[in-house]
Amino acid sequence: MGIARRVRITGRVQGVFFRAWTKAQADDLGVTGWVRNCPDGSVEALISGDAAAVAAMIERMRRGPPDAAVEGLTEEPDDRCVDEEFVVRH
Repeated sequence: MGIARRVRITGRVQGVFFRAWTKAQADDLGVTGWVRNCPDGSVEALISGDAAAVAAMIERMRRGPPDAAVEGLTEEPDDRCVDEEFVVRH
């Protein structure tokens, strides 16, 4: 059975290909959901899948892509498991 987590990442996370990198990581781990930029400069994501894969995805997001500078990451449980694919929202 899968789980879902809503994640918000702060720091220098926009304009550094964070969303595209996140999609590549999600595809690699087999998780579903979405990622988007927020007006306040943060990035928000919904990650759904196997508990171990979701945990691995969140750990990867704590570091981010090479040009990012992640300052903080918060996560909370979400009850909306997404079964389709992982998408970048604009």
